Parts: sequence; C-alpha cells; structure tokens
Amino acid sequence: MSRDVKSDPVPETFIFPLNTVLYPEGVLALKVFEQRYIEMTKACLRDSRPFGVCLIREGHEVGTAAVPEPVGCLATIEHWDMPQLGLFHLVARGGERFRIREMRVASNHLICATVDPIPADGATSEVDTLCREVLQAIIDKVGAERFPAPVRLEDAAWIGYRLAEVLPLDARAKQELLELTDAAARLKRLRVLLTQQGLAL
Repeated sequence: MSRDVKSDPVPETFIFPLNTVLYPEGVLALKVFEQRYIEMTKACLRDSRPFGVCLIREGHEVGTAAVPEPVGCLATIEHWDMPQLGLFHLVARGGERFRIREMRVASNHLICATVDPIPADGATSEVDTLCREVLQAIIDKVGAERFPAPVRLEDAAWIGYRLAEVLPLDARAKQELLELTDAAARLKRLRVLLTQQGLAL
C-alpha cells in the first residue's frame, strides 16, 4: 500500500525590492537602515540564508512595500559591518534566479515569498565573438579584480551576465536579460544592444 509522501514545506524567502537587477555571481553592496530590512538582515545572518533581490515594478525602495518583478536573484551575505547602531553595510553575492510563486506583505511592509528556482543556463551555448571582445576590452580597462573570479571568457552565461551588469542599459532591459533562460539568446540580445549603442564597430 503506497502513501503520499509530503515533502517539507519550502521556507519563505525575504524579498528586497530595489532599483537594480542582480545577476548570478554578481556583487551587490547595500546600506540597510530601514527597520524591516535590519530585521531581515539579522535573520539571514542568524540562519545563514539568502534573501531575494527583485527589481521594483511599482513603488519605491523606501517606505511602503514596493511591487517587485516576479523574477529575481538570490543574494547571500558575504561581508557585513555595523558602523553605527541602526545601519548595516552589506556585500552580497548573487546566487540562483527564482520566480515568485506566492507573496505576502507583513505589517512592517517586509515582503516574504514562496519561490521556485530557475535552472542555471546550460554550459553548451556558443560564445558570441562580439560580446566576448567587448567584455574583454572592459576587463582590460577596469581590471579583472572588478569581476567575479575566475574570469570565464569561454562561458556564454558568465559573459552575458557580466555584460548585462556593466553596460549602461535601463533597468527594464537588464530585467529582460535576467529573465532569459538561454545563454545564447541573452548574448544575441546583448549583440543587438551593443550595435544600438555603437559598440559593435
């Protein structure tokens, strides 16, 4: 006689809506001063858990809860400091992408959500030559230490995320690049954006 086995409930993820897009392996520096996010930070540090970063669709970073885009990126705190009471300085690293399944807003306007992970891009995508050359030129100019190590100029996903981070694109374009689930498609879109900006010459 078989029985249905109930899996453990997936723990909720804190959602931090920001006017920025975080990509896998990307670095995010934050100053946390609102009480709701101070509580979130303490919980994440205590339980060694990530929080979710989502671009703001409607609303503002400060004040009442903003409406986040449904696709975001997990962020794990790597370094923290509290230079004064009521202020955290955080450095977080982007992890896997996720899609919000259900969301609730607490009385203090802190958002928690049940999320579904988005699988990482496959490693078999062919690298776009233009995208690689532009990123190589940027790395040569600003220094490899400004990018997640090791530098992987043969990895289509790594190239796509790093270009999406550094190019002067509007937030909606950056969000579109985050949501693409194929590294080759992301590089194809980046090639179009590079051409539009005159960087393909």
